Amino acid sequence: MTDRARLTIVVMGVAGCGKSTVGAALADQLGVHFVDGDDLHPASNVAKMRSGTPLTDDDRWPWLDAVGTVLADACAHPAGVVVACSALRRQYRERIRAASPQARFLLLAVSPAVATARLAARDGHFMPASLIASQFATLELPAADERDVTMLDAAMPLPALIAQAADATLPVR
Repeated sequence: MTDRARLTIVVMGVAGCGKSTVGAALADQLGVHFVDGDDLHPASNVAKMRSGTPLTDDDRWPWLDAVGTVLADACAHPAGVVVACSALRRQYRERIRAASPQARFLLLAVSPAVATARLAARDGHFMPASLIASQFATLELPAADERDVTMLDAAMPLPALIAQAADATLPVR
């Protein structure tokens, strides 16, 4: 690890915005670990989503706690970690911040049409395109006081998106 601060980054947004793709590429570029938040869901959450049932807040709390634990685990991820996690509501981001106060959030903004098309084209994932409307209904854009959230256009070409994401993780001067 260099003398930089430990990086704790959440790549967030609705299903189909590119969280996993961008998160993995960003982690690779920054030289830190990547964890897909989908892998942290309990089996009961996966089963609900697979059946087309949106998660409730009660379903999400343990999952968000797991995301926060991964971000805060400096022993497992000494240089830092990038986690893909929807973090759709402010209260979800607050839950993550409680475990990892230094976390930075990158919101991948995408239209419902693009998200739906991406999910429809994806094979083998538990999230059906039928849940896109519920994702957008749940999404709370960051408030002005959420200075740790940067919004990026997820429709950009991947190299440009990764470059902007990497720039957004630099310390504020």
